Amino acid sequence: MATEADLVSLGVVGALSVFAYYVTDYYIPALGDMFIQARLFGRDLNKSSDAKVPEALGVVAGMVYLVTRILYLMIASLADVLAGYQLKKFYHDECAVHAIALMFFLGFADDVLNLKWRHKIVLSTLASFPLVTNFPGLTKIIFPKPLRGVLGHEIDIGILYYIYMSMLAVFCTNAINILAGVNGLEAGQTFVIAVSVVVFNVVECFVYQHLPDQHLFSIFLFLPFVAVTAALLKHNWYPARVFVGDTFCYFAGMTFAAAGILGIFSKTLLLFFIPQVINFLYSVPQLFHIIPCPRHRMPRVNSAGLLGMSYTEFAVDELSGLGQLFVHILRVFRLAHFEKLDEGKRVKMNNLTLINFVLYVGGPRHERTLTQILLIIQLCGTITAFAIRYPLAWMFY
Repeated sequence: MATEADLVSLGVVGALSVFAYYVTDYYIPALGDMFIQARLFGRDLNKSSDAKVPEALGVVAGMVYLVTRILYLMIASLADVLAGYQLKKFYHDECAVHAIALMFFLGFADDVLNLKWRHKIVLSTLASFPLVTNFPGLTKIIFPKPLRGVLGHEIDIGILYYIYMSMLAVFCTNAINILAGVNGLEAGQTFVIAVSVVVFNVVECFVYQHLPDQHLFSIFLFLPFVAVTAALLKHNWYPARVFVGDTFCYFAGMTFAAAGILGIFSKTLLLFFIPQVINFLYSVPQLFHIIPCPRHRMPRVNSAGLLGMSYTEFAVDELSGLGQLFVHILRVFRLAHFEKLDEGKRVKMNNLTLINFVLYVGGPRHERTLTQILLIIQLCGTITAFAIRYPLAWMFY
């Protein structure tokens, strides 16, 4: 049952979140020219205009978010010292802020320095340590009811569970980044997932009253995050006036990981990333360079002003055995578009992203329409996640 202090604290976080939205909404356009002068800009490859678009404006959202979290901790401390009133504080507040701040700065470094993938993976793993070492839950896995007669009720996997959580943090920080390339998609998918996580935590905390402290912590973590993401989405929506940059993708991913790990719902969190998981699995042959992967895999605008698939070209017989196997599977199951080149010596195949797959299935689309379709897919993923988490979970657990 929520106490008076919990509700008052929730009201303070809500007020700070409203403040965070308006501050972010104001400073994103206000700082745009400054970013362009600092050469932090890009050009929208899917537009006819050659205008400079400020990049890495996720810095503003991330900075406002961190300031908001720190402000709440300051208000809670001052309320205790000056008025003797104890607002809700969590012992793992600081480690969540530390992990998010580390990824925030890593993202900005990537925007400025264009870090290599191996560096980003290593640094993402290191940034997850404050979360993993402060994990408040158990390292046991409960088996589904049909398997308990054979495997027992549960098994403690010990350190493997910590490795899983560290890998989860790495996945979250990169999953949004590789499902990107059209206006509004990075911020849009983040907003849908964040709202879904808030709804899930509200249900768990106030309806089922399951681990209320952990889920209340996640709500506190996510309300200002939803606010700054909404403000960023407003300016990143088609036609984008700013780009979010890697800063936002990494900061957002670590915020999800912090809530999932410290809120003890890391497996449920993955359910909200169903489209991102599908995109990752579909992209594996190119991400691991089993099939040639160009630097940019985003869709390309055609002569009609619509977005169509982007392609990679290669000779099948020059691929490794594993690469040829992937090409065979993609052809047999019609999971990609192929065209023969040079009298069949080479082939042209669409880049393996969920965005290109949607265009492969549905044909060229206007950029705004494409983003809307992808966000509808994200929403369907959320509905599926809730269906798995409640009706199906009750049947099997």
